Amino acid sequence: MSDLSNKKKAPVQTESLGGALTLDADVQAKVRPVTIWAAVGGALLVLQLYVWIRWISGPYFERVPGGPTDPPMYMKAFLTFNGILMCVLLPIAIWWFIVRPWRRERRITLDGMLLVSMGLMFFQDPLLNYFNTWCTYNTWLWNRGSWSSDIPGWVSPEEPGRQVAEPLLINAPGYAAGVLVITIFGCWVMRKIKARWPNISNLRLILVTYAFTFVLDFVMEAGFMLPFGLYTYPGAIRSVSVFAGTYHQWPIYEGLMWGGVQAAMCCLRYFTDDRGRTIVERGLDNVRGGFVRQQFTRFLAIFAAVSGCFFFFYNVPAQWIAMHADPWPEDHLKRSYFNGGICGDGTDVPCPDPALPIPTKRSGYINVDGQLVLPDGAQPPQTVPFQRGN
Repeated sequence: MSDLSNKKKAPVQTESLGGALTLDADVQAKVRPVTIWAAVGGALLVLQLYVWIRWISGPYFERVPGGPTDPPMYMKAFLTFNGILMCVLLPIAIWWFIVRPWRRERRITLDGMLLVSMGLMFFQDPLLNYFNTWCTYNTWLWNRGSWSSDIPGWVSPEEPGRQVAEPLLINAPGYAAGVLVITIFGCWVMRKIKARWPNISNLRLILVTYAFTFVLDFVMEAGFMLPFGLYTYPGAIRSVSVFAGTYHQWPIYEGLMWGGVQAAMCCLRYFTDDRGRTIVERGLDNVRGGFVRQQFTRFLAIFAAVSGCFFFFYNVPAQWIAMHADPWPEDHLKRSYFNGGICGDGTDVPCPDPALPIPTKRSGYINVDGQLVLPDGAQPPQTVPFQRGN
């Protein structure tokens, strides 16, 4: 394949965030940004595999029960349909974006690599609750707990069978196929905007795309996912939330964060050179070792870029938000399938509230009677008097 040759190439024109740039092949041979991205992607992949293996082989690979409250029929019907749809969509997407191009051209397309990368991005889903729990999933759905406690440094308190569970049959294919389809749709919108206003700058195109993904997120989450009970944001800051005080409250910053993630992935796919390569694939022709090594390097670089979109545009700002969460609404607290046994009725642990200290996985907590409960064998720290002069 000529596009995978290791021979010197003439300078290639690339449309990037700054417009058309000339890339010198000799400079790329020295810099090879793709190898830096690939190194980051490789480290992330090793970390994810390590955490998932520990989860599957450890005590947290356990179902979190839904509790005594039965979800209403409209929730069950929607969630069942959504689960079936995602499970059907995933194999179709694998065939269309990976198997079909490979059988025709013996190559893996950018969309095929994005499909796998977005599926692996699912690993980051629990990270928004890293310091404090402010988002929960519906535990009526089939689950096997979560790998959150096996993530290095995890802070939020949880136990096997009592945690924010991941609905695997919906989320795993949803992140892979669902997010890719939305990204492709977003790129189609970008092309339509560019065709309508040919002189629009890249910066304005990105901003318009961001506005579009924000509105799209509002429609999807506030209109469907939250009211039909797939997940909730009980710790949302109510003053900046739509439907505040209900189980399906939608914080505006959720649209800003996920809209940023989705817009960034649309830009990653849209701004490619005349060979269909993204900004993180610069220098790929100078990666030696043959076709397989080049393609694996390319995949790791794309995976790193996709993971970075999720981490920096969503999970980093989500940590500040988690530390400023409001009390959980009564409309949420009365539904056991949203609590995951973490707090509330049936436990001695009050749900997160700004009036209470935020406990950690290894600390004590204030129980529902206002008493301090320390871990077994722990004692309150002693006060050491200052050393004073005679």
